[in-house]
Amino acid sequence: MNSLTFARARRGLALLAVTACLAGAQPALAADAPPATSEAATLVQPGNNAATFRDVRRGENQSITFQAPADRTLIQASGERWRQLRNGPITVWGGWMLVGVFIALAAFYKLRGKIMLEGKPTGRLIERFNSVERMAHFVLAGCFVLLALSGLTMLFGKHVLLPLMGHTLFGWLAWVAKNLHNLTGPLFFVSTLFFVALFARDNVWQRVDALWIRKAGGLLSGEHVPSWRFNFGEKTWFWIGVTILGLIVGISGLVLDFPGLGQIRQDMQLAHLVHSVGAILFMSLSLGHIYIGTIGMERAIDGMKSGYVDETWALEHHAYWYETARGRKVSKDDDGTHTPAAAPNHH
Repeated sequence: MNSLTFARARRGLALLAVTACLAGAQPALAADAPPATSEAATLVQPGNNAATFRDVRRGENQSITFQAPADRTLIQASGERWRQLRNGPITVWGGWMLVGVFIALAAFYKLRGKIMLEGKPTGRLIERFNSVERMAHFVLAGCFVLLALSGLTMLFGKHVLLPLMGHTLFGWLAWVAKNLHNLTGPLFFVSTLFFVALFARDNVWQRVDALWIRKAGGLLSGEHVPSWRFNFGEKTWFWIGVTILGLIVGISGLVLDFPGLGQIRQDMQLAHLVHSVGAILFMSLSLGHIYIGTIGMERAIDGMKSGYVDETWALEHHAYWYETARGRKVSKDDDGTHTPAAAPNHH
């Protein structure tokens, strides 16, 4: 009996040993496989583009067939920063700036009203702008309006017009705006240069401008501050608006309009940001100029419509210029103490 039990135990141990050997010969489970080495993960091989796109995201140069002068970076961090600036602060703050200027002018008109002539028109006219000056103004103003409307469409259209018009109609409008903007830009730049050369002489600083600054042009008090052909407010618009901002917008626009002249992507992004900020500031200042020239001042638009203004208007708003237009002598160094002669009444 004892020998039989011993034999059974021996067979059981042998079976257990065979089972253990078979289990040890089985392949390891996937979970137990050693992790792939970092070297294998970085290999570029069929079906594995992870290594390539890791380099792309890091901004490393790649082989490209593009022939224009540009770097070989496929994905730029600077491009995303440009997009965020364009769609963020420039669009949001720029939009509110334009709205704020419009509201301020509306409030000023409500409080001050139109600046009316105190004296009666005499019916005698003085030439304020000749035909060349008026044509230069009309061409520049026409280009400005086209560029402003098309630029606003491209900058704010998807926020304002797209929900109202739908994708199809707005797509056509945006296409027209883009091409109109690109074609009008060079003409605007040339017109700006001609306009600045034409009017720079009459927009230099003169001593009487200090009086205009101290009295804010009489806009609030109603007092008529003497000035030459252009007062300090008009000179500010000419130098800061038309000249500085106009040339900034014009030059940056040419960089964007002709991308094949050696610019790289970063140049185009910077030019676009400068162009957008300059254009918003330019349009904001222009609202004040347009306001005074149309609804803000009685008969102010006559000089551009016909080239002539009434003597009364000239005397009240540009007294020193009126004096010289009538052949009288006024010192260029006058600080506002000279009292212009009144225009004779018309009978």
